[in-house]
Amino acid sequence: MLIRIISFILLLTHTAFAEEFKPLPNKKIDWNFEGIMGYFNRESIQRGYKVYKEVCAACHSMKRVSFRNLVDIGFSEDEVKQIAASYQVTDGPNDLGEMFERNGTPSDYFVPPFNNKEAAASANNGVVPPDLSLIIKARHDGANYVYSLLTGYKNGEQSEDGLYSNPYFPAGKLAMAAPLSDGLVQYDNDKQSTVENMAYDVVNFLQWASEPELESRHKLGLKVIAYFIVLTVLFILTNNKLWRNLYQKKH
Repeated sequence: MLIRIISFILLLTHTAFAEEFKPLPNKKIDWNFEGIMGYFNRESIQRGYKVYKEVCAACHSMKRVSFRNLVDIGFSEDEVKQIAASYQVTDGPNDLGEMFERNGTPSDYFVPPFNNKEAAASANNGVVPPDLSLIIKARHDGANYVYSLLTGYKNGEQSEDGLYSNPYFPAGKLAMAAPLSDGLVQYDNDKQSTVENMAYDVVNFLQWASEPELESRHKLGLKVIAYFIVLTVLFILTNNKLWRNLYQKKH
């Protein structure tokens, strides 16, 4: 009997603790890529790549994106070659059965910041930073969620449990400190690198990485809709003509 009472008390305590925090609803941003006419803002995506490269790539990998994919967002082939060559890629084995380092090529995938999960966890308080290749697709309301998370830090102070407060994170606290601060990245144009602008740009970049075929899919969808509209009109006209001829024959 005593064990049941204790279990019941623990259950109530756990339930009360679990319901103590409720994350804020995601901020709603008017993204260019949303809707049937959605498209990619390539200038924003290029800035977002810069934010990822200079900030996010220190902890987060993007294993599903290759350097040559950057041509799709406006980089020239020469620029892609230069970007890829700035990385050292582990390759091999060679004729001696040994692995070796070489300059990256456009066909290589983005180089991860850590060699394995154990190294990643060791450098991040025991937490493995998620790969960002499909992060927008992997989270509910992904674009708005990631934007809210990046702009939602209330303060930069670390609590006693080593976590950072963020009301948009499901648990209210997370191991990642606020990654963005005003002026952290130097943009190449007159755009100000505020936290909000950098978050907006990197989300555009991550959306493209998660769904690079979005524009072609939208174009195909419009063609299919146009085809069915024409087909429907032809069907109605043909149907009316057949019934009109039939009516005229009877009368």
